[in-house]
Amino acid sequence: MQLDLKGLEQCTTSSFLSSSLEKAYILLHDASSRKKVSSLWENCFIVCISYINEVSYFEIVKKDSSTDARAGILKTPHGEVRTPSYVVVGTDAAVRCVPSEELPHTKTQLIIANTYHLWRTLGKKLETFEGLHKRMKWNSPLMTDSGGFQVFSFGFGREHGMGKMGNALPVRKLSVGTGRASSPADEAALRSRPARPDSCRDTKLAGLRELPPDNFLAGRGKNLVRVTDDGVYFSTEDGEQYLDAELSIYIQEKLGADIIVAFDEPTSPLHDHAYTKESLERTHRWAIRSLKARARNDQLMYGVVQGGAFEDLRKESAEFIGKQPFEGFAIGGSYGESMGAPREQMLSVLRWSVPYLPKEKPRHLLGIGRIEDVFDAVEHGMDTFDCVIPTREARHGSLWTAKGRFDVRKGSFEGSREPIEEGCGCIACGEKNITRGELRELFKSKNMEAGHLASLHNVYFFNNLLERVRDSILEGEFSKFRDRFLSNIHR
Repeated sequence: MQLDLKGLEQCTTSSFLSSSLEKAYILLHDASSRKKVSSLWENCFIVCISYINEVSYFEIVKKDSSTDARAGILKTPHGEVRTPSYVVVGTDAAVRCVPSEELPHTKTQLIIANTYHLWRTLGKKLETFEGLHKRMKWNSPLMTDSGGFQVFSFGFGREHGMGKMGNALPVRKLSVGTGRASSPADEAALRSRPARPDSCRDTKLAGLRELPPDNFLAGRGKNLVRVTDDGVYFSTEDGEQYLDAELSIYIQEKLGADIIVAFDEPTSPLHDHAYTKESLERTHRWAIRSLKARARNDQLMYGVVQGGAFEDLRKESAEFIGKQPFEGFAIGGSYGESMGAPREQMLSVLRWSVPYLPKEKPRHLLGIGRIEDVFDAVEHGMDTFDCVIPTREARHGSLWTAKGRFDVRKGSFEGSREPIEEGCGCIACGEKNITRGELRELFKSKNMEAGHLASLHNVYFFNNLLERVRDSILEGEFSKFRDRFLSNIHR
């Protein structure tokens, strides 16, 4: 068979395969002929196939004329996700305080679960695990992260008091090594610390051991992570536990989410250029290993762009990851206002990264979710973003409305007959007609229903906001809607 090399070299810019390329692709899968095909050709065919697949799973319906905002449809085996979309966090295969049967009433389209925590809680039960959709009783799209964030949060993040929310930018920069893992006794002592008051704790994986509470990372502690080029060792009560690209993908395939993420190592804004570059190269190698580890063909895999706060490294990472045959891409370590960082830092990361990612494929922003961050992300062409803000803040009395956020526990709301938000269609507002005064009283009496009602409202609020954002893009009014909405926000 004669193959057209010129056509082969040009195939990465084409959204379809010519008949000759189709024949060549068949040849690639003929074991007796495979050795005749060069690695250059094979890599190009893989890219060609990814371009064909993307037509089937992601459609850009409308692009904004004055920004990079876009409205699309992300198609998965468990349904479609209209983008831009908020991704609700269900760390332990459950959205805290919101039962699965109520999630459809919150306009939730996509949930992200945490691979590291599920791996640790399931243990040997992972081998016979029925899958997240069945366990959660959620027959809609699901996503899992890679476990990479815990490389940061249990390592450098613990060592320097940088939790998931806030305290993201201590003032000084320093050069940091991989650190030394603490002993199981160290972690056991940390686990014995009392948790913050939490108004509802009954929606976790039933029958499985509970991992450290949300405040496990609050304050400084010993580094529980040892990073090597091959993978990562976590210090746990069971001794060191090893996680690498191959195991991360295996776990995610067993969990069965519709979207999975390549294993990566996020870095901190404190890491210097030298360590960030070293980590970046490691993340790139892990990305390739993640692709090679795939055993299922019914999941979309996203590659992760890293690079810290350095323009050259962000561009390098986006260009490298963007050329790999992932079905989508995630930008990590952006540290927007959701993480206590200056807004300009996240904007810079988006400006440096997005231009190098294929326009035809979906893009996800990891761990970002405040209102201002959401509008910035959409404006720069991001399609989805996840954050714990809606549920975590709800459990501690912070409610979000179109006029901003307020703490319902404050004395000024005692006896208030004002609704949580006028005209809101969530269960708490529209069905139960809960007033701010009533909700405050539930929090003050430590009634678990407080966190439940507050979470229902916040999750609905953010999902409904993104629905309005989508509509504004489709109507060609995104910039006007953004400016009008943000003008009403007060802190």
